[in-house]
Amino acid sequence: APDSGAQPLSKKAQKKLAKAAYIAERKKERRAAEKERRKEKKRLLAEKRAAGELDPEEEAELQKRKRQRTDKGPRTFFNARVVVDLGFDEMMTENEVKSLTSQLAYTYSANRKAEHPFSSLLFTSLNGRTLERMDATNNAAYKRWVGAEWWTEGYERLWANTEDAQRQGDDADGSRERVEDGHDDAAGALRSSKAKGPARAAQDTVVYLTADADDELTELKEGDTYIIGGIVDHNRYKNLCLNKSKEHNIRSARLPIGTYLSELRTRKVLTVNQTFEILLKWVETRDWEQALYSVIPKRKFNTEGRRR
Repeated sequence: APDSGAQPLSKKAQKKLAKAAYIAERKKERRAAEKERRKEKKRLLAEKRAAGELDPEEEAELQKRKRQRTDKGPRTFFNARVVVDLGFDEMMTENEVKSLTSQLAYTYSANRKAEHPFSSLLFTSLNGRTLERMDATNNAAYKRWVGAEWWTEGYERLWANTEDAQRQGDDADGSRERVEDGHDDAAGALRSSKAKGPARAAQDTVVYLTADADDELTELKEGDTYIIGGIVDHNRYKNLCLNKSKEHNIRSARLPIGTYLSELRTRKVLTVNQTFEILLKWVETRDWEQALYSVIPKRKFNTEGRRR
């Protein structure tokens, strides 16, 4: 008897799958072609340089590349942890889950490129469609993110059983860890984290960042842990992250947008990566106004708003 459990795809669904496969294949072809063009350009420049035939513009381009490689210098880690709480999977639509996973990639990329990255980046409550999409994206590339830690459990595991860990001689407050292998080795941060076991933090050092909090964040402190709510909801849910902070008896705070950007007339809800990039910029500049202006999209300063 034929298997009646599996329903055949509709023509529309088949076309959608075929289109997605075609786009993915074309993207791979474009990337390969671009890589070949860069290699060829590099080869031609090397040949011209060996022959002493470089023009001033080409010589300047080579010098610029050389400076970019040598001027970066060692990275100095800011010894605090940022947690992205992914415990909202069932509250989002498919498109919102898709948007969230992109934001997670931007967040990781921002930390990797920063001159003063956070020493610990932790993603908690990874489950459901968010997990499925992360597994399906670029052959589960997130598992190879250097310096990032992923939990299926919630962030409250940070302070669970810390007394037992202390009795065993472990560092109960993992958020105060220092990178052991120097300042310029992000891979060392990951090796250090794995060697010391799961991240830990004292409950009184944890702060949930939410626009609904009464208290305003004045500074970031090394040794503390800052939680960002990993949800895309277009402001449907009120006090969601604030209520979680109260439930787990941890502090909450909001970014000082109202203090430094009084002309911002639109809602003060930011994406995960925007919030993270503001924190990174503050670490770099120690200036909230500069950090906020450099990250918040300029369209949010449109006082006229969109009219229908």
